[in-house]
Amino acid sequence: MLFSLPMLMTMEMWWLGFYMEPLRLALLMLLNIPLLIGLSYYGGFEATPEPMADVLDAFSAYAIGFIAATVMLSLFAIIETGMSADELIGKISVQAVPASIGAMLARSQLGESQQTEEKRRSARYGGGLFLMAVGALFLSSSLASTEEMVLISYKMTPMHVILLVVFSLLVMHAFVYAVVAQGRTPVPPHAISFWTVLIRFTIVGYAIALLTSVYVLWTFERTEGMPLRQVIPATIVLGFPAAVGAGAARLIL
Repeated sequence: MLFSLPMLMTMEMWWLGFYMEPLRLALLMLLNIPLLIGLSYYGGFEATPEPMADVLDAFSAYAIGFIAATVMLSLFAIIETGMSADELIGKISVQAVPASIGAMLARSQLGESQQTEEKRRSARYGGGLFLMAVGALFLSSSLASTEEMVLISYKMTPMHVILLVVFSLLVMHAFVYAVVAQGRTPVPPHAISFWTVLIRFTIVGYAIALLTSVYVLWTFERTEGMPLRQVIPATIVLGFPAAVGAGAARLIL
């Protein structure tokens, strides 16, 4: 609940459960499973001695997400008796995804073990990019459902869009630099050049943030009927919080 309350109390997220295309919701739920398994490996409920334990932890987090979403939506009178099964399942399922990620993030932030800390510090390049994708998805999904994302993109001029791209890269680079400076990579900080950090981490991380933003906008049906010239600014607008989430995840998780 700590990490998913903003989405549980957002009106647009309630609507998504009512009108969201079932196939898009099903795909989001399926993609969430390997994401939770990876999160369990790097900072789950407990130290996992084997891959199957991570799978079990992932489904435990999913179950917690469904329970938390059901309880809170019931208390807020968002789901009630008399609603159709499609609406009930949709509203709970779309909220269970961020709630399950929140369950894993809570374990990472509210409890530590030496083994999981060592796993995160020794994460290879692919592991670091995975954590970035998790952070980008979690933060962007909390905002993509709102009308403000599209409204901001409509108000911005091309110059605003360019400046936002530059600013997003600067913020991302600040996070990445902090990760490298703290020695949270397998390679010592003095062995990593500025251009290596910029190209392999900052730019690639921002690309992940943008790809995640496109996917989330498509999943939440925010790109329906929009020409490409409007989809690009909307993606860049959502890409800013996605970049912040990606950078913060690599630093914190």
